[in-house]
Amino acid sequence: MRSISIFGATGSVGESTFDLISRAGGPQTFRTVALTGGRNVARLAEMARALRAEVAVCADESCLPALRDALAGSGVEVAAGDAAIADAADRPADWVMSAIVGAAGLVPGLRALRHGRTLALANKESLVTAGPLLMATAAAHGARILPVDSEHSAIFQALAGEDIAAVERIILTASGGALRDWPMEALANATVKEALAHPNWAMGQRITIDSASMFNKALEVIETREYFDVRPDQIEVIIHPESLIHSLVGFQDGAIMAHMGAPDMRHSIGYALNWPERAALPVARLDLAQIATLSFRAPDLNRYPALRLCRDVMSMRGLAGAVFNASKEIALDQFLAGQIGFMDMAGVVETTLARLMPEMCLETDVMTLEDILRADHLARIRAGEAATALAARR
Repeated sequence: MRSISIFGATGSVGESTFDLISRAGGPQTFRTVALTGGRNVARLAEMARALRAEVAVCADESCLPALRDALAGSGVEVAAGDAAIADAADRPADWVMSAIVGAAGLVPGLRALRHGRTLALANKESLVTAGPLLMATAAAHGARILPVDSEHSAIFQALAGEDIAAVERIILTASGGALRDWPMEALANATVKEALAHPNWAMGQRITIDSASMFNKALEVIETREYFDVRPDQIEVIIHPESLIHSLVGFQDGAIMAHMGAPDMRHSIGYALNWPERAALPVARLDLAQIATLSFRAPDLNRYPALRLCRDVMSMRGLAGAVFNASKEIALDQFLAGQIGFMDMAGVVETTLARLMPEMCLETDVMTLEDILRADHLARIRAGEAATALAARR
């Protein structure tokens, strides 16, 4: 019986993972070691009972009494706080889902890798902030990282049995988000509700808005460079409104392999869960005759400045990824709070990079976790200052 842990169980990726594990037999098929979540204590407790988890951990320490009450008599241990989440990653598990959103997913992911686990990585921020450290840790401890982002899972599958040296380009597809067809002049006044109206995917609040701004795609460009070790100029982004092709890999002989499937995260989660085998999954099958056509268009960098900024980050290297991600998270917080406009988010990130990177630029990719956490902390402070200045001018 394989043992598993799910970090970020109550988010959209965690829910999809729970669904697949439950359909596959739940505690009759998998031994669940740890489940972690945010403030949704009731759902976390429900999952822990259903999978008979050894421990359930909530991120917010103030929620611990409620979690303890919800799991009373179940035999499930309870804990709370960032340190408890990191400690849960030290518990023996064959397969660990890293689905915590944001930089908070980095430490538990690293802890799991240091024990030689298989890490199913949905937390793209880990590779963006600490790609070299993450990959080196996996290599040093005989661990494996399996990509769970639909785009990177698609690339991983297209490269099965292929020589990475034969790859000419990697093309990431993007839906364009909820505002992709809006007039440029209207974007500055887009509301949170409007940015959340994604036409294809059912995702969490933060990633859905990141989709509308294309910051998610900017993170994925950096993630592609770190995971597959290709040059930045080999990575392209194209808008594909139907979201049926998840990524494409072009080879030096001119051939392109495309990965297609319905927009359902259970595709990539299921692939990682069952790898190296393929198992039957409860996802929709495409009817190509009904689809009839697929469309593509180049992204407008004025509409999506995040795609320009990620190129700057890749040229800077070092701690630029940590600064980029942290400032993006603060900018998103400020937009959600109504303090800055939709297009101001890119301005906050650009200002923070300009202020911090001259003093933090490293000539080498070798960095410590302490370096990364310090850069993350400083970037959040500077991004908050930049957002406050923008808010004052609104």
